[in-house]
Amino acid sequence: MQPTHKKALVIGAAGFVGKYLVRHLHDDKGMEVVVTKLPHEVLVPMPAKVCELNILEKESIIDLLFSERPDEIYHLAAISSVSVAWRNPQLTVDVNVKGAVNLLEALRELFYKPRVILVGSGEEYGHIKPGDTPIKEDTLLDPGNIYAATKAAQNMLGRIYADAYDLELIMVRAFNHIGPGQLPIFVVSDFCKQVVDIELGKKEPVMYVGNLSAKRDFTDVRDVVRAYAALAESGVKGESYNVGSGHAVEIRQILDLIISRSSADIRVEIDPAKIRPVDVPIIEADISKIKAATGWEPKIPIEQTIDETLADWRRKESEDGETV
Repeated sequence: MQPTHKKALVIGAAGFVGKYLVRHLHDDKGMEVVVTKLPHEVLVPMPAKVCELNILEKESIIDLLFSERPDEIYHLAAISSVSVAWRNPQLTVDVNVKGAVNLLEALRELFYKPRVILVGSGEEYGHIKPGDTPIKEDTLLDPGNIYAATKAAQNMLGRIYADAYDLELIMVRAFNHIGPGQLPIFVVSDFCKQVVDIELGKKEPVMYVGNLSAKRDFTDVRDVVRAYAALAESGVKGESYNVGSGHAVEIRQILDLIISRSSADIRVEIDPAKIRPVDVPIIEADISKIKAATGWEPKIPIEQTIDETLADWRRKESEDGETV
């Protein structure tokens, strides 16, 4: 007999995506939601039961799964920044690979099979030639950085565990997602914050940027979490799905869009510290597979996302708390 009231577990809810996913699951899907965080992390208020969990402790994961018995699990806990991964490879491998294996092993202990979304990255595809885009899910993985390698490992392990142990695992390769509240270590939020700080006179009218010629596939985070929930409902176990907009945009165009929304006179300079050791020229998703499986497609245009991200930074950075 199917339960009438579903419960979702969001592992690693303190990050950028967590609060949006919880709102969607609770407000739009009507689910009971349990979230996890590390002891030092602070969550924004959200309609969910909060539990502390370190995914490097397998027994703690087992205890949580047995006590909460979620119908759906969303594994968001990860070192999710490419730049942070370059600076700390060991921690990235521990969290992104060992943490994922701990979850997979814990799932084998359960007496039932929840639907599980393992969140990976479009970075897993790595060194893609322009002629090979948009990228399909069966494209050979060729990770170009440490973060991407750990996510590719998680994806492969997920497929193996789904087949070998009959687990309801669905793998996601999420391309760049953006929106209000994202940390400024990510390019769009970084650009928006720099513009706002210039507007408020907090910094000189110079924007420091990295590689502007790279092309990336950007999707609003609110569209991304809808995709995750749709895959939990309709995705095929053991399969991988791209989640993106289906359109690559040059970073230079993103920068121009953001600057055009400001009245400040802004100069742009390259900051060598923002150049990655290895960068992939173009990453663009083919999203036909998720569309076919779930009917999902992105709805929020990038201009709206940029406007709302700028507005969010203006609220945060304004000394009197008022929108500039």
